[in-house]
Amino acid sequence: MYRPSPFAVDEVPVLHAFIRNRNFATIAAARAGDVHFAYVPVMLDAHEGTRGGVRYHLARANKLAALQNGDRVRLSFLGPHAYVSPDWYETPRLVPTWNYSAVEGEGSVRRLDERDLRRLLVDLSAAEEEKLRPKVPWTLDKIPEDRVATLLRDICGFAVAFDMLAGKFKLSQDKAPADVTGVVGALEARGDAASRALAETMMEAFPSPPG
Repeated sequence: MYRPSPFAVDEVPVLHAFIRNRNFATIAAARAGDVHFAYVPVMLDAHEGTRGGVRYHLARANKLAALQNGDRVRLSFLGPHAYVSPDWYETPRLVPTWNYSAVEGEGSVRRLDERDLRRLLVDLSAAEEEKLRPKVPWTLDKIPEDRVATLLRDICGFAVAFDMLAGKFKLSQDKAPADVTGVVGALEARGDAASRALAETMMEAFPSPPG
C-alpha cells in the first residue's frame, strides 16, 4: 500500500479499532502462480503477537481453503470512501481526488482444528449478535449437533498473526483547514450514505473544527 506520510497510520490500537468496526475483509494469496481473493468476516484477536491477528473461515471448496500452515496471506479492510470535487475547496487550482481509509495486514496462516473452528463460529456470531441487542442473541446451540457437525466439515478455519499491519487514512490532511471544511460540508450535503460516512470519518480525524 502506497502511504504518503500525511496519511500513514501505524498506531496499533487505532488500526484494531478500524478492523473491529469494519471486519469484513478481502483476503489475497498466491496459489500455483495466480493471485486469488476471498471475502470474509474476521474475528480480531488483539493480543495475538505484537500487532494482533485475526481468525476467519472459508468454504472448503474455496481455493484459498487449501492454504497450509505457514502460507502467506494479506488482508485488506476498507472504510468509507467517496469522490472529492475541486469545487468544494477554497484553494484554487486543485484537482479531483478520492478520499478513503484502509488498513492492510499480512502474516502466515495457521489452520484451525475442529475445536478452534467451532470456537471461531461461536465468537463471530456472539460479536455480531451483540450489536443487535435488545434482540435475544442467537447461539450455535440452537442448531442440532448433527447439523453443526456437517457445517464444520464443509468449512476450514484459519488464524493469522500479523507481522505487518498498516493503515492509510486519506482524509484531506494535506489540505488547508478551509478546504477540509468545504469537503465535509459538501459530502454532508450530498446526503448518500457513503458520503455521510466519509464526512463523519473526516470530522473524527479533525477533532478540533478546521479554521
